[in-house]
Amino acid sequence: MANAINWFEIPSSNYERALDFYGKVFDAELYQQDIMGIKMAFLPCGEGEVGGAVCYGDGNKPSENGARVYLNGGDDLSTPLSRVESAGGKVVLPKTKISDEIGYMATFIDTEGNQISFHSPH
Repeated sequence: MANAINWFEIPSSNYERALDFYGKVFDAELYQQDIMGIKMAFLPCGEGEVGGAVCYGDGNKPSENGARVYLNGGDDLSTPLSRVESAGGKVVLPKTKISDEIGYMATFIDTEGNQISFHSPH
């Protein structure tokens, strides 16, 4: 098993707002698709890498208290983190060093009320 996680979904209560937020944070146009009645906007990832999507539909309820997703912040999470507040989110833990071996993390609340984190080596 290469990864403990093979897919994740970030719930939204306002799909268009969430799509706009994550598009701005990642500075990317998110590919969209309806799958089994659920609207999905796929976050950037390379072929064969672990991916995920922002989702809207039955059963998707945002929460600050659920499982924590750590998104790839690239080489330095300062870049996507710098876009969070202008995109409508709120940084609740600024870039913080975990350790030399593990790198850095930061946490934000997205426009939907989900608590999400970034991780990067620098």
